[in-house]
Amino acid sequence: MKKILFAIIPGILLLFSACEDTFLDLDPLDASTEAAYFSTPEHFKAATNDFYNKMIGLRSTNGSSVYDFMDFGTDLTGYVQDYGRGVVIPGSGDSYWTRAYIYLRAINIVLDKAKAYNGDQEDIAEYVAVSKFFRAYHHFVLLQRFGGVPIVTKVIDLDSPELLGARHSRYEVFEQIIKDLDDAIAGLPLEKNISDSDKGKISKWAAMSYKAKALLYEATWEKNVGTTTDGDGVSEGAGSAKPTDYPSVNSMLTMSNELAKDVMDNGGYSLWNYNSSLENWSMYYLFNLEDEGSNPAGLTKASNSEFILYTKYDYDLYQGNVNISHTVGSRLSPSRKYMDMFLCSDGLPVEKSSVFEGYYGRSNEFKNRDYRLTSYFGDIPEDGTASLIGPGSNSGSSYGNRKFASYNYGVYRAANTESFDFPQIRLAEVYLIYAETLYELKGALTDAELNASINKIKARAGLPALTNAFAVANGLDMYEEIKRERTVELYAENSRYNDLKRWGIAEEELNQDICGDVIEGTEYENNTALYNPAGYPYGEITKETGVGPRRVLLLDPAANRNFARTHYLMPIPLEQINLNSNLLQNPGY
Repeated sequence: MKKILFAIIPGILLLFSACEDTFLDLDPLDASTEAAYFSTPEHFKAATNDFYNKMIGLRSTNGSSVYDFMDFGTDLTGYVQDYGRGVVIPGSGDSYWTRAYIYLRAINIVLDKAKAYNGDQEDIAEYVAVSKFFRAYHHFVLLQRFGGVPIVTKVIDLDSPELLGARHSRYEVFEQIIKDLDDAIAGLPLEKNISDSDKGKISKWAAMSYKAKALLYEATWEKNVGTTTDGDGVSEGAGSAKPTDYPSVNSMLTMSNELAKDVMDNGGYSLWNYNSSLENWSMYYLFNLEDEGSNPAGLTKASNSEFILYTKYDYDLYQGNVNISHTVGSRLSPSRKYMDMFLCSDGLPVEKSSVFEGYYGRSNEFKNRDYRLTSYFGDIPEDGTASLIGPGSNSGSSYGNRKFASYNYGVYRAANTESFDFPQIRLAEVYLIYAETLYELKGALTDAELNASINKIKARAGLPALTNAFAVANGLDMYEEIKRERTVELYAENSRYNDLKRWGIAEEELNQDICGDVIEGTEYENNTALYNPAGYPYGEITKETGVGPRRVLLLDPAANRNFARTHYLMPIPLEQINLNSNLLQNPGY
């Protein structure tokens, strides 16, 4: 029997276990003061254990929600969210501002105590590195949401001048992120040296992967968005002040590429591919993987060496505690645009492929397609039909999403008990980072470089390799194909919205009509048993499809959408500006 002792100190939960085989936190049973702790390495380990559950994940804490970090509201879904329309106004508060600074305080307490630790510093070096990683993580979350923000690297007291400080520029914030990630990388263990009982904790490779991700994000933001969202730092925004020796865009892309290559070659990770035993649905079961009952092949989380950094859950110890299967089933239903992004089995887009079977029946559209299409959305009714009943509180699409939905939902797992892990970064994304950074740097990839990266992802999806000759012969733009792979592969994994912004194309993509099912020339046409036109307030519109112009459902017209460069950053919460007049609002709000 495990003995677990708890203590709460200001801003942090401590967890101790006499026979620790998990680092998932539980409810506190006792309390004490900060002064009683941080006298042994175990205290630092227990303190940093709590940091893992403050990443994006299934559980909603302090006003956060996993649904804010999926693809709700982007151009890929039929479900309408105001932020994707550009309907954003400054509010009194913002939980993502507040909680990040609460977490940063807890992290800085640990780092402060580490400096004063009287024992051997080597004994706590890993926990210092973990703390540095999470300090970078939360500053990066703030950067992506708000741009430049106050940097906090010390414990702030009520009389600290930092409480009334101005915002740092995004470049100053990013410099601090990279500094903390470098310190983390230097002190973290290799994945192979992390014990089975501690799997899920941050390795050197995880920090390197995350640094590669951050560098790609910032390099492409600075290339494509530049200073247009910065403000002057005097009347609005955080300004554009750059630290001395701040890296160039190409330097950041080069560092990102080298880190990705190192992880690919030396990290020991592999794509989770069990297509042969899972009816080519690896990309469905990967995202609801728990114990033997979570899939027909009886696979457990131990089989997954693709997730590099993830938020960890456990059915017995730390359930997801959010009704994710039900919610994503309809609200992550795909838009027409996204459905047509999936390639056919000959490696060509639907409008170019001779094996695309069109839209007449539901099963036709899924034939000869990327396995990810059927993995995500291929739960086709036995009679091949699916009713269109109107959007209501959902998307209005007839395609049901299954990514992040529990297998045999309601039987194997009841609502709120789903306990699959939530990926922060996985090997497939590292391959995508490698490919994109190479293209950004060289304007091309060799066939060998394609084979080392995105062609591995395409192989799992049942698609032929992408070669330069194939792209030329079929009029494919190589960079657009790299972007396509990223969009298709990372659906609902906190990628698309940030990608559109860093590519500088969010206005173009998010201001388009959002469309749903094809009506013209399908089983829905003139079939009131399957399709109730009165249920769709915007009716139908003619759009280009894989078989030419066809009438499709219009779920949200472009006239409703007004996404602008202003909306690349969220507004600073008004309560913070009222407390600190030196915090200037982002431009346009």
